[in-house]
Amino acid sequence: MTLPNIMKAKKKPLETLKPEDLGVDVTPRIKTLKVSEPPKRGAGVKVPDVATLVAKLKTEAKVI
Repeated sequence: MTLPNIMKAKKKPLETLKPEDLGVDVTPRIKTLKVSEPPKRGAGVKVPDVATLVAKLKTEAKVI
């Protein structure tokens, strides 16, 4: 037994366009010279308190 196709959706035909039809240039403009991994990170340092942390940030890292 089949159900009647009362509410069947109508499909519109899809128009397929090429980039040349729209006047678009798709040639690659970027050239990859090389790919490499980032350098390894050094080991971290634990500080005993906030005062030591602030002192290290001022003297060693020069961020404050």
